[in-house]
Amino acid sequence: MTIRPIVHVPDPILRTASKPLETVDDTLRAFLDDMADTMYDAPGIGLAAIQVGEPVRAVTIDVSKKENEEDKEPPRDPIFLVNPEIIWQSDELSSYEEGCLSIPDYYAEVQRPARCRVSYLDRNGKACELGADGLLATCVQHEIDHLNGILFIDYLSKLKRDMVIRKFTKIARQNGK
Repeated sequence: MTIRPIVHVPDPILRTASKPLETVDDTLRAFLDDMADTMYDAPGIGLAAIQVGEPVRAVTIDVSKKENEEDKEPPRDPIFLVNPEIIWQSDELSSYEEGCLSIPDYYAEVQRPARCRVSYLDRNGKACELGADGLLATCVQHEIDHLNGILFIDYLSKLKRDMVIRKFTKIARQNGK
């Protein structure tokens, strides 16, 4: 598989709404596998296609944890969501400290619905639904936001969001991007 470069803020592609995929085929499955390898390599627990520069509605997530400290590698149990759509969210909110592979080393508390239900196609093109709570619900909503051009920093105050964008714009300029 291929580790793909991750797009960072302030790249404007991250604000692009992703297009639905027409078919699930071997080419898409290979891309999903690349996304999973990229996510694990980063390391992260979720990755949207737009974060590797592809404006299509595809996400990979893996919130599985190490069983104990002696495990060198946590078990890999990726979930692949093609054309995911949130079809229900709870009124109850939960707060998690979120981070993002496109905004490295920055974390902030974000409130989101505590539970959600998502419809999607799996990696074989089968229509599925997923009920999620806890960290999985947060991660699913975070990644679907990416597909809609929304970043987790958009949930912060304008002051905090502007500080983050200025910081990463300066870093991009220093790196010649």
